[in-house]
Amino acid sequence: MKSALIALMSAAAVTISASPVWADDRAVVENFYKEILGKAASAGLGERATAVLAPAWESLGDYSGVAKKRDQFVAQVEGFGKLIPDLKWSIEDVLQQGNRYVVRGRATGTPSGPFFGAPHTGKRFDIMSIDIHTVENGKIVRSYHVEDWGTALRQLKAN
Repeated sequence: MKSALIALMSAAAVTISASPVWADDRAVVENFYKEILGKAASAGLGERATAVLAPAWESLGDYSGVAKKRDQFVAQVEGFGKLIPDLKWSIEDVLQQGNRYVVRGRATGTPSGPFFGAPHTGKRFDIMSIDIHTVENGKIVRSYHVEDWGTALRQLKAN
């Protein structure tokens, strides 16, 4: 009886450790929005990015084949934080398949100066984003993303 119990416990341990998805993976994805995108204007962005994004993380926003690396992304987000001090990025919906997370996000903000060629008007934008994140070993290793910056420009230029 004792050996059967040990065998059962060993099998359960192997099954749990072999699982490609950990309970904290969703928390890692949520922290991408809460601690990085949602705090673009806050000090310590690089450290927060290191906690969430793998060292070799890749950001792919088009089909050019050129991936943005973590340090480039942090610099870009810091720039957004300076230009859009009230930038908020929230999760509206999450779908999960294995270690991949599809996130429908919402970004809002008021640029403090010209933005992507749109003159400064004091208006704010409210746009949708779609991201696909892959999580391995407790860090995001790859993110595909699309943001609706065209709508942001239309909102900022509207009469």
